[in-house]
Amino acid sequence: MGSGKAKHTGRFWLLKSEPGCYSIDDLAAESGQTTFWDGVRNYQARNFLRDDFRVGDRAFFYHSNAKPMAVVGTVSISRAAYPDPTAFDKTQQHYDPKSDPDDPTWFVVDVTLLQKFPEPVTRDQLKDCGELANMVLMQKGSRLSVQPVTLQEWKAVHKLAGVKDV
Repeated sequence: MGSGKAKHTGRFWLLKSEPGCYSIDDLAAESGQTTFWDGVRNYQARNFLRDDFRVGDRAFFYHSNAKPMAVVGTVSISRAAYPDPTAFDKTQQHYDPKSDPDDPTWFVVDVTLLQKFPEPVTRDQLKDCGELANMVLMQKGSRLSVQPVTLQEWKAVHKLAGVKDV
């Protein structure tokens, strides 16, 4: 597993997780504060993970289906895409009987915690920020669990959080 200190690639993402399933506090409690980002079962989101994520990319950790929904911190991509092991394990919630280990359908990346924000940046705060009007997350009907983020959006969310990019 990586250290999370990989050279930043200049690319940014947003990763959604339901905190009842896996929260930023769960990540903070992991050994090395690193885990694999599993359970992506949407082809467009999978394609981002598989084809576009690189070691050193940065991502927002977003708590979805929560009160409040919010960006709660940042992670670094510490290992590039590899087959999602939960897709092949019948005991796992994200098991997919159609996924073939010789031709995998689903992929994961490893993420390492960079920082937990002192206070969550809520969806309402994001919505009220003009700089974020075009953010994928703010688009009507946007439900992807993996989304690209622009440099401007990355900076704006950090400003709302009152923290520096690490």
